[in-house]
Amino acid sequence: MSEFTLNDLVRVLRESAGEDEDVNLEGDILDVPFDDLGYDSLALLNTVIGIQQIVGVTLPDDIVSQELTPRLMLDLVNGHIAEPASGKV
Repeated sequence: MSEFTLNDLVRVLRESAGEDEDVNLEGDILDVPFDDLGYDSLALLNTVIGIQQIVGVTLPDDIVSQELTPRLMLDLVNGHIAEPASGKV
């Protein structure tokens, strides 16, 4: 995968954390904190695990304790995708 998109993130959120009818993931959500979207740290942990499995990257352990928005999550994931694998030629 060369880029992890907002559509990819929304799909993983729905699959990993469930879909709450009160949460609208269709609007302009890039800069809305996950807490405000209704996703707690457990939901984010499940989402991070799902992202790692799909994308094949390892994200920092403390990621769920950060004040994250979808934009920051995408930047973090795509930054890890862009990094060359360490120790491989």
